[in-house]
Amino acid sequence: MAGLSGAASIIGFAEWRPERRPTASPTPAIDQWARLAKAALDDAGVDPRIVNGIVTSSVFETEMFAPATVAEYLGIPVNFAEFVDLGGATAAGMIWRAAVAIELGIADVVVCALPASPTPPDPRGTLPRGYVGSSSDRYGSPQAEFEIPYGNLAQNAPYAQIAQRYAHEFGYDAWALAKIAADQRANANAYPPAYFHDTPLTVDDVLASPMIADPIHMLEIVMPVSGGAAVVVAGADVAARSRHRPVRITGFGERLAYKTPTYAQDLIRTPIGPAADQAFAMAGLARGDIDMVSVYDCYTITVLMTLEDAGFCEKGTGAQFVRDHDLTYRGDFPCNTHGGQLSFGQPTRAGGMSHVCDATRQIMGRAGGAQVPDCDRAFVSGNGGIMSEQVALVLEGAR
Repeated sequence: MAGLSGAASIIGFAEWRPERRPTASPTPAIDQWARLAKAALDDAGVDPRIVNGIVTSSVFETEMFAPATVAEYLGIPVNFAEFVDLGGATAAGMIWRAAVAIELGIADVVVCALPASPTPPDPRGTLPRGYVGSSSDRYGSPQAEFEIPYGNLAQNAPYAQIAQRYAHEFGYDAWALAKIAADQRANANAYPPAYFHDTPLTVDDVLASPMIADPIHMLEIVMPVSGGAAVVVAGADVAARSRHRPVRITGFGERLAYKTPTYAQDLIRTPIGPAADQAFAMAGLARGDIDMVSVYDCYTITVLMTLEDAGFCEKGTGAQFVRDHDLTYRGDFPCNTHGGQLSFGQPTRAGGMSHVCDATRQIMGRAGGAQVPDCDRAFVSGNGGIMSEQVALVLEGAR
């Protein structure tokens, strides 16, 4: 199928160590953006003066013109400025848009950044948007009219509904779901920057943790942290001079089906299916060609359903697949080798970028004690909303 040629590559990245902070950071979000961009460019060995593209999401300092605000703050006029708002799928969506811009000749070097450290509270003392757990509490929104009054909000309850529906249709293997969290913790234990690096975890520990929203236990739920990440995407000429092995972007897919599960036609067959099909077809690869996966993991049920819907196993067989495979960096199906957001931590929207960095790090051969041997190809997924916005990437190391 028509699509990317692989001429655009990730050549550098920066990722701040996840932290738990009791108070907001005094550093403005646009300054965090600039610092992350500079660190990623330094990692790639690229002069900031040749950057001519940026991709951003929302920043605290403005409700409008976010790309122009960031470009102004950086002092860099750009040919390509994109705004992406896909929740947890934002990072993966940024990457393929940067690759397309480069292949079209619009830009040569594009920085994609997501600051995620807490920013100062509104000095006016107003409540932040979404304070009741909704993405929109404004008059006229479907959530304001049909969901906020009835309390079907935030994330835990809707993901539990998805898990319950999955259990009704296919059964529910709590041990296998807990094994996902335990395997990812083993990865975090081998990756020093992870928030839970020094805290081992067993399947029994997961199952013994408090039930938060039946059938989801506390240790099957993502760990919120502060942090941030940035990635540099460049064309072939710049990539040839980069400090690290270029990671070619050879396939992508994107699918949006709804915003909240209230309007989902099918709760357990998710948009990652068609997105992954497109990504693999574009890259000309089969699932068996992949050396590792880094899939969005806000909950263990998210991982299981992503593995199924992305085509790594048949629908309804994810639990057996997890039982049959070692998901650690030293196993036969390495998954989320940085620990995933369950054990590395979720720095809000930058949590999705942690998966891009995870796969990039492996292909570049920079994963240290968590390195997957001979890692050349990776699959990355992003998930926004409640399994509603999905992006798939196929990444390959330059030969």
